[in-house]
Amino acid sequence: MSALESPRKPAVAGTLSIARILELPAVLAGEPEVLGGAALLTNPVRWVHVAETPDLAELLSGGELVLTTGLAFGEAGSGVAGFVSQVQAAGASGLIVELVAGAAVEQHASISELRRVAGQGDFPVILLRRRVRFVEITEVVHRMLVSDQLAALERSRMIHEVFTALSLQNATEEGIVSRAAELIGAPVVLEDVAHLVLGFDAGPQPDAGLLAHWPERSRRVGYLEATGRGTGEESWLQTPVGIQGQRWGRLVVPGQLGNDEDAAMVLERAGQTLSIARLAGRDQKELLHQARAGLLHELRQPHALGADEVMIRAGALGLAESPHYVPVVFRLDDRRGQTPTGVQLRERALLDALNDVVESARATSLSASLQSGQVGMVLGVGARLLEEPLLERICRQLAQGQQSVEWSVGVGRGRKSVKDAARGLEEAVQVAETVATLDTRARPFYRFADVRLRGLLALMHDDARLKAFAEAELAGILDPLDEPALELLGLYLKHGGNKSALARTGFLSRPALYARLEKLEDKLGVSLDDAESRTSLHVALLWRGLGRT
Repeated sequence: MSALESPRKPAVAGTLSIARILELPAVLAGEPEVLGGAALLTNPVRWVHVAETPDLAELLSGGELVLTTGLAFGEAGSGVAGFVSQVQAAGASGLIVELVAGAAVEQHASISELRRVAGQGDFPVILLRRRVRFVEITEVVHRMLVSDQLAALERSRMIHEVFTALSLQNATEEGIVSRAAELIGAPVVLEDVAHLVLGFDAGPQPDAGLLAHWPERSRRVGYLEATGRGTGEESWLQTPVGIQGQRWGRLVVPGQLGNDEDAAMVLERAGQTLSIARLAGRDQKELLHQARAGLLHELRQPHALGADEVMIRAGALGLAESPHYVPVVFRLDDRRGQTPTGVQLRERALLDALNDVVESARATSLSASLQSGQVGMVLGVGARLLEEPLLERICRQLAQGQQSVEWSVGVGRGRKSVKDAARGLEEAVQVAETVATLDTRARPFYRFADVRLRGLLALMHDDARLKAFAEAELAGILDPLDEPALELLGLYLKHGGNKSALARTGFLSRPALYARLEKLEDKLGVSLDDAESRTSLHVALLWRGLGRT
């Protein structure tokens, strides 16, 4: 089989392979025949080395294409197997042998042995059936190697400059992905760790099915911590995005490429640029959030800063001087199965949205996370009379586009100084915690005056005296626990002690209801007709409900 007829892969432009060398006129003149390793003719060639000695271990360093006239093959080809084995073991990319048939009996035997050895292995071995000048081959190949190296350096420099410019221009994720697709000449997709597509470019030949069933397909492609092809049903070239240990996505080229090495270089630079862009945007916000949180934390301490220093630091963090300041706390509702990371992400999203809404209202604030699930804010208000409409606008804008509001809003008393308003955050926290226990929330925000007795009980919830009082009031139905009795007591008190009104709800028939209430009175040891007893029981139930929440 001749070199032109062999089923080798096409030569890759920009990479000097055995296949490219076999197409050189200086080699074609020798009528090359591929004896073995045809599938590996795309092996890259680092250098060309002429060898006529059987001892090659110290002469080769890997990646060389070895040329030989077979002087080391010995009589009747006895040394062929050993020579080929040494060349392969030394890391050579392939072997070209010039053995002209008919010159001697030994050469016929050597050719036969070379065919046998090459056919049994997977190492590229090429036989030249006509004499050639090795010096011409080495000159041309070395000139091509230097040219390719210069081209690779120029390509690398150009790619580096492109993505450096994108970093300096604060390019968007979409812009970075599109530039990578343009340089590679193939589709490029940016996905997150959940395999959701964050951005993509279909490349020069758009494919309507590029993103079809993407998450399912992507999950079947192994995730790598370095640039390479993932294993799976679809072997895609990929590179992770994000700093090591905190990967937030990957760049993927979904398909085959003509030159993986060049595409990998582009992907790596694109991935680095995306990481820098994300870190730059995040770090700017992170530093601001941390600085604001630090100041609010200091202001809530008993040995807080002086008023003048507070105003200077608050002004540097974006809170303009105002005649009135209001403390506000947003408490995220609990979600079943919510992880700490999930709470943190929800908290950050609320904080970012809150800052945007305050800015759109042309107001200023000092907002930050107080603790897990709580966002605190000291809001600057132009006048005390504007406090109510400004708070209502902010809360309603935050709720826009939400299927349901998943937070409670507590507001403390407005003050004339940032320092005093920040101390009022404790009051706002208590209100928000109390609002979280309400069955319905008819208002966009609440104050202590709105939560009334619940607010007082929330403030005193951990008081041992209140705990002892509540447990004593409910002892008859708590020890042991009687859930039906607790439910009946709650409904009875909700209807203001009106038995007829409770009976009309259809909860129980009138005779059955009266019988149940008599048993309840016996267990509690008090008369439910007594107003003071009902008040005491109501307080005890509210306290218990706050604790359970």
